[in-house]
Amino acid sequence: MKTLKQCMGIDVSKDTLVCCISSLNDDDKISFSKPKTFFNNPEGFNQLLSWAATLRCSEMTFVLEATGVYYENLAYWLDSRDEKLSVLLPNKVKHFAKSLNIKTKTDSIDSRILSQLGLERKLAYWKMPSKVMREIKFLSREYREAKAKLVVDKNQLHAKIHSHDCPASVEKRLKKQISLLETQLLEIEAELRTIAMSDSNLYDRIAKISTIPGVGFMTIISIMAETNAFALVNNAKQLVSYAGLDIMHDQSGLKEGKTRISKKGNSFIRNALYMPALSASKHNPDMKIFYDRLKETKPAKKIGITAVARKLLVLIYLLWKNNEEFEPAITTAVVGC
Repeated sequence: MKTLKQCMGIDVSKDTLVCCISSLNDDDKISFSKPKTFFNNPEGFNQLLSWAATLRCSEMTFVLEATGVYYENLAYWLDSRDEKLSVLLPNKVKHFAKSLNIKTKTDSIDSRILSQLGLERKLAYWKMPSKVMREIKFLSREYREAKAKLVVDKNQLHAKIHSHDCPASVEKRLKKQISLLETQLLEIEAELRTIAMSDSNLYDRIAKISTIPGVGFMTIISIMAETNAFALVNNAKQLVSYAGLDIMHDQSGLKEGKTRISKKGNSFIRNALYMPALSASKHNPDMKIFYDRLKETKPAKKIGITAVARKLLVLIYLLWKNNEEFEPAITTAVVGC
């Protein structure tokens, strides 16, 4: 009996890695190893690879679930040793488990499900981000978090100012927090620009995309960070789905449910695109025509803004892919697609 394909499913937690190896034989039968547990540290990683070597009969793929940040050390460690691995979103694993009609949930069962998924599905391999892209991702997310805190503090200050007899010390501390956050935002943006400029190719492409009306540096850098500069993006449809801006239809027989975006994707990208979409719907001629047409048929203005955001994302991707500056003709083609 010949082994055609092997896959190791790894259920990752803060302290441990529960692993199961599945093998597909030439008689189309799948066999599973007994699950084995290792510590989630470099010593455990070495033991994991040694165990895999004892059972490896063919090329092996490692499949991990993106559980917070706990999977990252193992993913980088495996990638640095040229091992093939796939990192999956939890909802993809959840839906696959439902298809198997498995009701029990344990770490051992989860690792077995991951290994079976790796055998039965054609998965994209994970690609390690460069040092520059890792730094940009950390900083761009810090920028978004600081901006969200700034909005909260400004709203609180507004409420305190208009409240009856609010102590002056409360207002003073809030103003101090707001001033600190505004300073931090400027510092983070300056650091991001410095890092981007250290890579001439990256900065040149960002400068070309910045020619899109209403799309600024922070919007572009956020999208670059969340997509690893489109490293694993093969087409615009895939990118739209990754951002959670893909359309979900709800229709069965005579039932016509609401059509909406899935939101099953990267929320940082959607947040980064909201204000540029709002601006484009007013000041970009082609996008404005597109938005006004939707506004006539759709009940909520936000639907039109979301559609413009999706078109902007596709436009950014096309300019990046073709290494081109913005031209109105490109917008017309994107709006029409």
